[in-house]
Amino acid sequence: DLHSSPTRRSSDLKKGGKRMRPVLLLMAYELFDENVDKAVNPAIAIELFHNFTLLHDDIMDEAPLRRNSPTVHYKWNNNVAILSGDAMMVKAYQYIVRCDTDKLPHVLDVFSKAALKVCEGQQLDMDYETLAEISIADYLDMIKLKTAALLAASLRIGACLGGAEESDAVLLYEFGENIGLAFQFQDDLLDIYGDRKKFGKQEGGDILSDKKTFLLLKAFEMAKGEALMELRNTVNGKYDDPAKKISTVKGIYDKLGVKQAAKDEMSKYHKRGLDCLSKLNVEDKKKEELRSLAEGLMVRES
Repeated sequence: DLHSSPTRRSSDLKKGGKRMRPVLLLMAYELFDENVDKAVNPAIAIELFHNFTLLHDDIMDEAPLRRNSPTVHYKWNNNVAILSGDAMMVKAYQYIVRCDTDKLPHVLDVFSKAALKVCEGQQLDMDYETLAEISIADYLDMIKLKTAALLAASLRIGACLGGAEESDAVLLYEFGENIGLAFQFQDDLLDIYGDRKKFGKQEGGDILSDKKTFLLLKAFEMAKGEALMELRNTVNGKYDDPAKKISTVKGIYDKLGVKQAAKDEMSKYHKRGLDCLSKLNVEDKKKEELRSLAEGLMVRES
């Protein structure tokens, strides 16, 4: 319920399908204006757009599960998933234009730029699967586009609609961008180390599709000798038993300490995000909900 209290919305983040982006938009709005009803339609637009990207991403990733349920393309077919996603994109724009007319040009500009960044990030993600080598810097650029951009834009749109000064809107965008990066690191970790029943996705899906996540790139950076050869053979090899490939790569990660390296990076971006939040020209009490949300992302299981 997008009209529910901030506390209720924060508790909803613990459930599958967390609606995190619209919640962030509403929370950013409430920092500057209590009449949150004016932000509900743009919040719905953000969630519609996000779910449109998930439908198409699942097709490209050939993912059978999303939130512990069969994906749309898996349950029906690719055509249904593509057209459903297209319709959601159109509906998203129908909702976004229902905001205050004086704010509409800026809101549309932020939303459209974020939408393009998400598409660009997804294309890079697909490209990286077939490239022999990419750097960790390349990976960070990709997730900044694919994951962090929409989180950051949600906060900036909420701030704009609430009447924030440009300096505060920029700080909220940077807060969202850094928290978005930390969120993706956690997502990568959960893909391998999370409880599938709680995470709601196929275990080790990133390994099976040879995604160039931070964990894999860091493993290639850290591995030497036999460990490096085993990693190369596993990533490039053909496995009749998917579980064997997952367990082999996971074993290499465990030997190298890749999990802790990813956690350290996640903590770095989390701290940067909180630093941006601390500079916001809003009384500290109002920032607590956002700070609490950011902390929750660091310990989530789904």
